[in-house]
Amino acid sequence: MNIKQAKEDIKNAVSAYLTKDKFGNFVIPIEKQRPIFLMGAPGIGKTAIMEQIAEEMKIGLVSYSMTHHTRQSALGLPFIVKKEYGGQEYTVSEYTMSEIIASVYDMIEYTGIKEGILFLDEINCVSETLAPAMLQFLQYKIFGRHRVPDGWIVVTAGNPPEFNNSVREFDIVTWDRLKRLDVEADYDTWKEYAYSRGVHAAITTYLDIKKDDFCKIETTVDGKTFVTARGWSDLSEMIKLYEEKGFPVTEQLVGQYLQNKKIAKSFAIYYDLFNKYKSDYQVDKILSGKADSEITERARKAGFDERLSLIGLLIDGIIDGVKESFRAESALSELMNCLKTAKVDFMTDSDFTASLERQTAEKQKEISVGKAASNISADREYTLHYVMEILSEEQTLIIEKSPKNAADAFKLLKADFDKRKKTLSKVVSTNSSMLTNTFNFCEAAFSKGSQEMLILVTELTVSTYASHFISRYGCKEYFDNNKDMMFYERQKQIIMEIEDLNLE
Repeated sequence: MNIKQAKEDIKNAVSAYLTKDKFGNFVIPIEKQRPIFLMGAPGIGKTAIMEQIAEEMKIGLVSYSMTHHTRQSALGLPFIVKKEYGGQEYTVSEYTMSEIIASVYDMIEYTGIKEGILFLDEINCVSETLAPAMLQFLQYKIFGRHRVPDGWIVVTAGNPPEFNNSVREFDIVTWDRLKRLDVEADYDTWKEYAYSRGVHAAITTYLDIKKDDFCKIETTVDGKTFVTARGWSDLSEMIKLYEEKGFPVTEQLVGQYLQNKKIAKSFAIYYDLFNKYKSDYQVDKILSGKADSEITERARKAGFDERLSLIGLLIDGIIDGVKESFRAESALSELMNCLKTAKVDFMTDSDFTASLERQTAEKQKEISVGKAASNISADREYTLHYVMEILSEEQTLIIEKSPKNAADAFKLLKADFDKRKKTLSKVVSTNSSMLTNTFNFCEAAFSKGSQEMLILVTELTVSTYASHFISRYGCKEYFDNNKDMMFYERQKQIIMEIEDLNLE
């Protein structure tokens, strides 16, 4: 299965394990709740889906790599106590609480979240001294004398032997206590993640052309060479920073992330070509509807690889724009709720900044708790930071204007809110024009119903930000090219206008 299928399987299992009967007892007893074992190549996204599951199910997540643990850190340290048996006193050894289990209790204490996932990575690489204790843990969720808290599900993961020389083969007794999921690298599934994380367009367009280079392990005379999904993701982050700072992206840099000389060289060459296409085609002009006939003619005569790269560049520009409007819209909706609360507070508290300060603190706490529980998304965190920044600006506004009463104070905030709403409307309008311009260009260059148009529609559908924007604000050209898609039917059912954000 691919990582997306594994994620759904794990969500279903966690939901089943957490199900209780009418007396509050788990329907599946704790000792029968088989830990889930994810077997898959490194960098495939095992940890990432754990975070997504925790976020979507609103539960906690504690992660550990078992390769870092000895018997002492996992089981706890022994200490001597005195006990009486049959009227006679004896000295016996007990164990302190495991660092791993203590971390779960610490999270419960800090966040108040009483259900979650304990994720133990690289469990098939545990040390020899710890291996015997793992069988007891996998069945009874116990390290030493201390058990994982009720409501916490154990999920484990490991790499196949070809990726890690430290792998220990489990015996049948151990396997018989696990719910095993074998996960394979799948580029199309990873691409959805790549769009949501803003992976560099040079990488996605390269892999569209050479999907076999997405994940590869080979044994050569020089040893093992490999390329993983994590390598591509990390390379993307570095390329973006290098571009921002004006540093050259060289084959040597690429090779530090793609540990296969042939693939590293191939991508480095493509990256230079990708930048040439970006310059030659003047992508910004296409998006703004100002492309001249020469650019259209070049695209019409280009080879398929070049056309695919151009489509990737256009989609990258669109996603950057709609991502901005998605985040601004989320922040504005959150801000609207804050200001409605402030309006009520103003009636009872003459310190008009107090409500804004209190709500800022609440946002900060949500971020802190979310990070501690590993269940806050990047978009949600961005929204909260964005709103906190606005609330700070509005506190300054109130201090500067010194409103005389609650009505005047709220009037100030509403005027500021309306300005921000108009700004969002302009961003949405720009993005709508950008979509229309892209479709018009592609129809002129490649014709309606062409393979390139199919790719454009498909990629916009796959992108979370683009599909959200289109489903919310519409795009006639998209629906004309894709009338059978779900978004076409949903278009009439969704209230899409920003004006629906009403403070009254």
